Amino acid sequence: MDWNEIQNLLSNIVFGVLLFAMVIYWVNLFFFREKVFISFLGRTSTVIANILLFFILCSRWIVAGYFPLSNLYESLLFLTWTLLTIYLYLETKTKSRLIGSILIPITLLINGFANLTLSPEMQKSSPLVPALQSNWLMLHVSMMLLSYATLIMGSLLCILFLVISRYEDIDLKVVENSSLPLYNVMLDYYEAKVISSSNEISELGKLKLLQSLDNWSYRIIGLGFPFLTIGIISGGVWANEAWGSYWSWDPKETWALITWLVFATYLHARLTKGWEGKKTAVLGGLGFFVIWICYLGVNFLGKGLHSYGWLS
Repeated sequence: MDWNEIQNLLSNIVFGVLLFAMVIYWVNLFFFREKVFISFLGRTSTVIANILLFFILCSRWIVAGYFPLSNLYESLLFLTWTLLTIYLYLETKTKSRLIGSILIPITLLINGFANLTLSPEMQKSSPLVPALQSNWLMLHVSMMLLSYATLIMGSLLCILFLVISRYEDIDLKVVENSSLPLYNVMLDYYEAKVISSSNEISELGKLKLLQSLDNWSYRIIGLGFPFLTIGIISGGVWANEAWGSYWSWDPKETWALITWLVFATYLHARLTKGWEGKKTAVLGGLGFFVIWICYLGVNFLGKGLHSYGWLS
């Protein structure tokens, strides 16, 4: 069994582990309301999948001799690993698995697409084409994928905000005057809704949950935006070195700029206009779809300077 077969086997194991983790998270969320043992089982499964992905990426790096981000398959694995890493950190801070119930299915779909849809030839490590034989490969591609993962996470929280608020305007400042402690906010709303007969307590739990989602989406998008900026700038420098032009309005470049503008608008609205809640959640939710168009959509819709190593 050669290295490619071993890596493919490990990728299939990751798919199975993520499928198991998804079932655990859903069962825990809908039937047991955060039982400690089941929560531990789900988190452990996620950690195992994350470690296996890290090992796969490192082994491809060692065997191939270059940073494993030269084709679509490797970028999908890297994106999945980054999403899981960010989620595990977020779960540690929020003490809840609600977000995992939404994110784990997405990572499962990404991993399934990489292993079940892409051909074996597209999954193999291959020598770098001349355009990719540059020291800029690691900086540019890693920054772009880090930004995609971080912004996808922040956008998911925005979408979750819109779903829970039912697309209504919510006054989040009410929570600041509440005497109830802000702990374990992801679970608090659901416990209040199930256990308490008081609509006032249930609504307060909902407000606390929405405020937490609003704050964390802002923080995560604020982290991902500099990654995206660095990725675009380094890509421009690399393009000038490889093709003699900083910007050529390639489909991938155009959609990267659109993505940057969407999240720049989000941050501008929060920092200078004082927007929060539904208004910014709509912008963040829009960013979720723009990212996927930028990352995968343009590779399916047409060719460009970035089509090598992806889809032909």
